[in-house]
Amino acid sequence: MKEVTRDLLREVSEWTGEFPGAYNVREDGASAGRRSTENIQLSDKPDGPGLVIRIRPGTKGETVSIPALVTHGGVDDLVYNDFFVGEGADVTIVAGCGVHTEDGSNARHNGIHRFFLEKNAHIVYLEKHLGTGHGTGLHSIDPVTEIVLGEGAVLEMDTSQIGGVDRSTRRTTAVAAAGAKLIIRERLLTEGTQQAKTDFSVQLDGEDSGADIISRSVARGKSRQQYRSRIVGNNRCTGHSECDAIIGEEGAVDAAPALIANHGDAALIHEAAIGKIAGEQLLKLRTLGLTEEEAEARIVAGFLK
Repeated sequence: MKEVTRDLLREVSEWTGEFPGAYNVREDGASAGRRSTENIQLSDKPDGPGLVIRIRPGTKGETVSIPALVTHGGVDDLVYNDFFVGEGADVTIVAGCGVHTEDGSNARHNGIHRFFLEKNAHIVYLEKHLGTGHGTGLHSIDPVTEIVLGEGAVLEMDTSQIGGVDRSTRRTTAVAAAGAKLIIRERLLTEGTQQAKTDFSVQLDGEDSGADIISRSVARGKSRQQYRSRIVGNNRCTGHSECDAIIGEEGAVDAAPALIANHGDAALIHEAAIGKIAGEQLLKLRTLGLTEEEAEARIVAGFLK
């Protein structure tokens, strides 16, 4: 295993030399290692690059890791992964992505993930994005996530992009049946001339379905961010979208949450706040002995935690 591969694995998937359960490591467009378990089966997609992951009904407490890495410039990786989660399963999925380049060639990963959760299934989905290397080539990560939630199913997504990614477009769509819940926590940091776009679209079709989407971001330097969310309530349901952003230097954030209620008992709400770091926060930390740079770093770290 190359050193850059080991470093990326540690950063994006909390790898410590081995994975605790089922796994597939994708390196520069090919599988570099795979293991299935009795309850979680991983196999090649028959119709294109990627995996089919099948989680048996009732599976509890297991983890499946599917890190995808680009270790040098000149790679434009595209992968399709389908997850079929059986009734009553309760599993954690770790899907970190890291791209690395040391020259003028671009490094890009585009992962298209489809989730099909059966009745009362519960998934915790962890996705960390990172760009490394000192090359002038662009580091790009463009994830697409499509979610179908069966009756009573719950998907919790925790996504973060906190360093080194020059261009990213994150698109997530979901359809929720009766009693199903979608919970999303996004954390995003852009610096320099980096650009990031986020687009969430959720259809709450079932009675008592719900969505809770919270995005926290920091745009520094001359970076640009765009945030879009759209929650459509087609039944008695609850939906909440929140976008909080901090701007530093010449950064810019464009946020546009949208709500559409097609049912009299659809309870939908959105919140959006964009501003700079409060002066009183900086002053308080500086009175404790921190420099202005250290105080800003502490505030940003706490905001994105």
